Amino acid sequence: MKILQLHADYIEYEPIRREIEAAEEAEQRTYRFEDIVVLFTAVEEGDNEGVVSQAVTSTNEALRNLGADKILIYPYAHLSSNLAPPTQALKLIKKMVEDFTSLGVKVSQAPFGWNKAFNIKVKGHPLAEQSRSIKAASTSEAVPQAIKAEEKLVSRWYIVDAEGNLIPVDKFDFTDHKQLKQLTDYEVAKSRAVQQEPPHVELMSRLGLVGYEPGSDVGNLRFYPKGRLVKALLERYVSQMVHEYGGVEVETPIMYDLKHPALSDYLNRFPARQYIVRSEGKDLFLRFSACFGQFLIAKDAQISYKHLPLRLYELTRYSFRREKSGELVGLRRLRAFTMPDCHAFCRDLDQAKVEAVERFKLSMKVLAGIGLTKDDYELAIRATEDFYNENKQFITELVRILGKPALLEMWSERFFYFVFKWEFNFIDNLSKASALSTDQIDVENAKRYGIQYMAEDGVMKYPLILHNSPSGAIERCIYVLLEKAYRVAQKGETPTLPVWLSPTQVRFIPTVGRYIEDTLALAVNMSKCCVRCDVDDREETVQKRVRDAEKEWVPYIVVYGEKEATSNTLLVRDRVGRTVKQMSVEELLTLIRNQTEGKPFLPLPLPTLLSQRPYFT
Repeated sequence: MKILQLHADYIEYEPIRREIEAAEEAEQRTYRFEDIVVLFTAVEEGDNEGVVSQAVTSTNEALRNLGADKILIYPYAHLSSNLAPPTQALKLIKKMVEDFTSLGVKVSQAPFGWNKAFNIKVKGHPLAEQSRSIKAASTSEAVPQAIKAEEKLVSRWYIVDAEGNLIPVDKFDFTDHKQLKQLTDYEVAKSRAVQQEPPHVELMSRLGLVGYEPGSDVGNLRFYPKGRLVKALLERYVSQMVHEYGGVEVETPIMYDLKHPALSDYLNRFPARQYIVRSEGKDLFLRFSACFGQFLIAKDAQISYKHLPLRLYELTRYSFRREKSGELVGLRRLRAFTMPDCHAFCRDLDQAKVEAVERFKLSMKVLAGIGLTKDDYELAIRATEDFYNENKQFITELVRILGKPALLEMWSERFFYFVFKWEFNFIDNLSKASALSTDQIDVENAKRYGIQYMAEDGVMKYPLILHNSPSGAIERCIYVLLEKAYRVAQKGETPTLPVWLSPTQVRFIPTVGRYIEDTLALAVNMSKCCVRCDVDDREETVQKRVRDAEKEWVPYIVVYGEKEATSNTLLVRDRVGRTVKQMSVEELLTLIRNQTEGKPFLPLPLPTLLSQRPYFT
């Protein structure tokens, strides 16, 4: 598919005569559209609905960057010499109209199959003229055998409660478990495509955290200074928690030889699509996790039973998965993401189950520190029938620790390299489920990679391997926090980020210019105590500057005037608590220390004075 995208002040066109028998019905008059993005579109041989999805997704990103919400699809065969048959072309044009409409875009279409006269005035900005060539997936996308197996997978679905009862989903009473019902419906339907924009997308842009990157592949985002701060703090926090648990940190490459025997075999056992890179006669694939590098390290290590469980850890920047374009929106699902990945090598199943319980508790603790309670997510468990029947007590223990029922997907046979997996799933405001923390019991890869340990009897044995991410992708954690904040706002409460993640924790607003130096000195001194403070010195009214701080979700706001300058006390506005309280500087520092205890700290990501800051959006 070829698209010439023009951002126009206006376009006028008039259908003159039919060019093909399959031409649509059209009134022969002049049509005019103003302030419109025009998509001159040629559908090519081999195009399919996947190409349409890519075109819609990339165009929708461009519309956000342009601040536009109206498009005109203008069939224009002259862009290509390799055109699809008219009936197929018209079908895909109509599919584009349908998909844009479902995203809330105001879409019009010029009639297909007509010779038309047109006049257009294109705007003069740098992004006004863009072209795209979109092709159906080719050999640059590797589709593992596990993907094909997953498509044929037949599952039985149950609810497991804290007493170990196994209840078919159609027999379970979901009255008091709305989110569990949403997770069940989502998983059983296996529909991952997103038909409309989730609320966090608007928030990530408005708060100046994250933006779409028009210069990259779909599913790759850019992080502005505030967003990079939030992401870096989450990375440090999760790594800190894994270190305390006993994780041994390593670093491994991001690409591997597609023909390496162990790697290629494992590649086909993992249900994810890969990027392929050609270099010096080799096909290399970009890693989708830290498994490859950690397994190759473990293979070359000398390991005794005394060393087990051995916990290797890496925070991957980045892992890559070539997700379907229709599933990519905002921070929920990306093609390049940051994944904390911790593998535990265990002697046997008994040790693996003990370790899995410890990691289950670790994951709950990590999510709590990020700002999520167990009411914010649901547990999904996946297991083979044999594993479930032989380990019911272990599975029930996990459900009991969480304290509420879980969804169980049971397989009659093993399709993947694991026999057991659990996930904590967040249900967003579109009722879509997204996995956060997860762990798996892997029974294949130790032998596949030649990973062995010396047992007590002097015999070399293969360990079991646990695959844990205690938080899930870091970008997805930000998505969850923003979706949760939107949900809070819908209830009439104050949306916010946890104080330790707030880019600005305290904002000083001097009432007049002569107090700028005083507030700047306060901000600098408090920053030395690990509190991020800034000063709004802009020439705006106090009321507007307070409103702007509220819109930026600054948790504590201090208006500083003559009284504060002479009394050595501050009138602190607590944005979330919706209170105003007189406090000393030390009392304010103590309040923030109590809310950020045990969390990492990074300094302010932008200049302290707001007048010196550029705006990123």
